[in-house]
Amino acid sequence: MKTIHDIRALMAEGKATVGTWLQIPSPEVAELMSRAGYDWVAVDMEHGSFGRTGLPDIFRAIECGGAAPFARLPEATKAHIKSALEAGAQGLIFPMIETRQQLDDAIGWSLYPSHGGSRGVGYCRANTFGKRFDEYLEGVSGELFLVAQIEHIRAVENLDAILTHPRLDAIMVGPYDLSGSMGLTAQFDHPEFTAAMDRINAACKRHNAVMGLHIVQPDPAALSSRIAEGCRFIAYGIDSVFLWRGAERPQSV
Repeated sequence: MKTIHDIRALMAEGKATVGTWLQIPSPEVAELMSRAGYDWVAVDMEHGSFGRTGLPDIFRAIECGGAAPFARLPEATKAHIKSALEAGAQGLIFPMIETRQQLDDAIGWSLYPSHGGSRGVGYCRANTFGKRFDEYLEGVSGELFLVAQIEHIRAVENLDAILTHPRLDAIMVGPYDLSGSMGLTAQFDHPEFTAAMDRINAACKRHNAVMGLHIVQPDPAALSSRIAEGCRFIAYGIDSVFLWRGAERPQSV
């Protein structure tokens, strides 16, 4: 099974870590996607159909398939962070981070007091309901992979402060929301949007921070291009998109 240590080791060597995205609340689909060769698989709790009680089975399936279980939260709140971590998430993707204070709060709620945070301490599925509490406390809980999504032009304005957080592992640009916040929804070739992306890339280089994004439509050429451009944290495709593209009836039949 891929671990957070393995993912950080890849990036330390200058290599990209590539994961994928889940929206369908099925352990079978989660295991299938995990066995497809990705380093991590992220459960989309913001736009997918996942409930709290089903998360443990989804994370178990991801682990069974050999990938690290991540969660993209509905919101970066204490309650959502606790739910995902107690169910077994080892990486968290915080949506709509616009300020350093928002990031400080989200990361603080993710870490136990022994690691500098304020996360509530209790028995849960992640620590085998107390059986492996010490092991979890000394291992996974202190190594969580933490990602801030940059999805608003206000975040770009505050990026220098965001990128200097010592426990931030990567950022992930949300191009649709970012362009929408500029009044340019999906106009990715617009000069103002490309200028914003240039600012983000420059800030990441300035702070030696890991740049990430989501390639929604699976395209091997786009993946290679993004890696060549320096992206090191990439979500590739979505389970629903893979299913749609593979299942669609040929037009000639």
